[in-house]
Amino acid sequence: MRSSLPSFEPGTPGPGVFFLAADVGGTHARVGLGRTLRAAPGDCPVELLHGEVFACAQWPGLGELLAAFVARLAETPWGEAAIQACVLACAGYVQEDQVVNRNLPWPVSISALRQRLGLERLTVINDFEALAHAVPYVKPRDMRPLMTGDGSAGGLASGTIVVMGPGTGLGCAAVLPGSAGPQVLPTEAAHVSLAPGTAREIDILRLLAGDRGHVPVENALSGPGLLKLYRAISTLRGESPALDTPAAVTGAALEQRSEAAIEALSTFCALLGSFAADLAALYGAHGGILLAGGILPRIEAFLQQSDFKKRFLNKGVLAPFLERVPVHLIDHGDLGVLGAACWLERKLGRE
Repeated sequence: MRSSLPSFEPGTPGPGVFFLAADVGGTHARVGLGRTLRAAPGDCPVELLHGEVFACAQWPGLGELLAAFVARLAETPWGEAAIQACVLACAGYVQEDQVVNRNLPWPVSISALRQRLGLERLTVINDFEALAHAVPYVKPRDMRPLMTGDGSAGGLASGTIVVMGPGTGLGCAAVLPGSAGPQVLPTEAAHVSLAPGTAREIDILRLLAGDRGHVPVENALSGPGLLKLYRAISTLRGESPALDTPAAVTGAALEQRSEAAIEALSTFCALLGSFAADLAALYGAHGGILLAGGILPRIEAFLQQSDFKKRFLNKGVLAPFLERVPVHLIDHGDLGVLGAACWLERKLGRE
């Protein structure tokens, strides 16, 4: 099954390097054909020409998925484009030839992908590193404020910006201002230890930990993490968990069909506020926090009414600083593809 990316509109032929850019998650892969542009300072240096969204589970491997996208370009105005490079944004990290990510549905070998696509210039970067590269081109109209802070006209303020969000996993990257333009710092913040903020959350942490000495924050702030919260809360309530997917927990909470699901989603939002504030403090995020990921758009109204803001500000002497930090929701959508494309344009410009 495939669906189009409506924001990728065909342009007109012109100079530049044609490339593939993809944002590959545990559930969906967004793939785009793009080309580099001779852009003025501050303008986007790439143009996305055509794109599709693929359901990962319907493909035997990433190589087959990407090869199918390339083959289908023959049906578009860009069938004759000479593709010279490819960048893949994936959660996790690269170890030797392999992408290490337990949330992807198949193993990913970089050398095998290069051979399958016939592209020597094929690189894998972190998915939230890619998203962070798109931040300079996010407009205020694309953001929905949770906390306006010092942001002008409901946008971002000057300074470091943190991009984070829960989906199949938990991603995080920082955008640091610099004289040569913004610099992106990818992180593995998902593996920071989960820090409870209430007695109830301490009880939940005990259940999540079992006999382990470390519970990463991703074990609560992700789709699978939400399900773990629900199961732990059901146990604490003396109930048998009746819901077996993150989507089912979310739906039951939003429709107020399950007290355990409501508490799980409320706890999720509270922990998200605490962790976002931790990242704001850690990176000195005067510019703001951007919340992305596949879960948050669906629970936006619930999040607005939750304890997110209370927990974000509950940092003692740092509260006055955090009151000035803008926090916005953004629709992850095509921004991962755009950011990966911008990363590749920078790399090609340095070669």
